[in-house]
Amino acid sequence: MTATKEIEFQPLSIAIMTVSDSRTEKNDTSGNILIERLTTAGHHLYEKKIVTDDIYQMRAVVSAWIANPDIQVVITTGGTGLTGRDVAPEAIKPLYDKEIEGFGELFRNISYDFIKTSTIQSRAVAGLANGTIIFSLPGSPGACKDGWDHIIQHQLDIRHRPCNLVEIMPRFFEK
Repeated sequence: MTATKEIEFQPLSIAIMTVSDSRTEKNDTSGNILIERLTTAGHHLYEKKIVTDDIYQMRAVVSAWIANPDIQVVITTGGTGLTGRDVAPEAIKPLYDKEIEGFGELFRNISYDFIKTSTIQSRAVAGLANGTIIFSLPGSPGACKDGWDHIIQHQLDIRHRPCNLVEIMPRFFEK
């Protein structure tokens, strides 16, 4: 993973959604980790919301964000496990124009180094919707750190080589 300094960094506008029935602004460690990392990287936090584990509430928030031309990226945390209340992928995947299958595959591969076979319980996903990149991470602070540090930060930095998502953003609407 390399970054090229000849290209100027392009800050993106990012929205964060924490999916939880129990987290509040006071104890939302995972959401706060993502905010700290994205702002440290030079991006802008557009908005942060905590949404209950309800398919339609999640879908409504993400739908509004992907319809907003001022938001380039949405990152969700939580709701990607296997329990009955874990429905983030079911809520968000129908909104995709295209799924980024490699994200979930790579996330689980990286996660294996830290949590071994427990990584099979993660349903981390990503996709594109209306030109907006959407990443859905598990709700643990470690998963948010791993997802940002090992994948997302690099793909959201136009200087990252050999390629990144930012450089192809203008082409998302090609016909």
